[in-house]
Amino acid sequence: MTLTLILLGLLCGPWLIATLLRLSPNIKHLAGTIGITLLFLFAGLGHFIVTDEMVAMLPEFLPLRRLAVHLSGIVEWIAAILVLIPRLRKSTGWFLVVLLIFLLPVNIYAAMVHAPAGGHAWGPIYLLIRMPLQTIMIAWTYYFAARPADQ
Repeated sequence: MTLTLILLGLLCGPWLIATLLRLSPNIKHLAGTIGITLLFLFAGLGHFIVTDEMVAMLPEFLPLRRLAVHLSGIVEWIAAILVLIPRLRKSTGWFLVVLLIFLLPVNIYAAMVHAPAGGHAWGPIYLLIRMPLQTIMIAWTYYFAARPADQ
């Protein structure tokens, strides 16, 4: 549960601060994007700090699981930075939306096998927390990064 709160705080915190300070809509939008950056920098870091736990989230039949965990952490870091570049924001946002959707089965598998990463050790009950969190992350990333600017 603590990890979920940390992820939500990183994602929403900058926007909430900008909103409480009554900053301009453009600054609030940028703050929402900064939240995406913080979320993916933190998540990418986890790929190197709790590597064994992340490897346990992947089915054993997959080859090179440790390498996949490390590479995906690097990809998350790169995307976290690219989403801050205005001309790359939309394409990076869509990439992150697709990535978050692609990771849903990994989180489901991890909960089913009680993987030791995050709350997955709770088993399938964790999905009652993880699925809404994943939905929030997808919607947030779409709204602040992927959607057309005129919406």
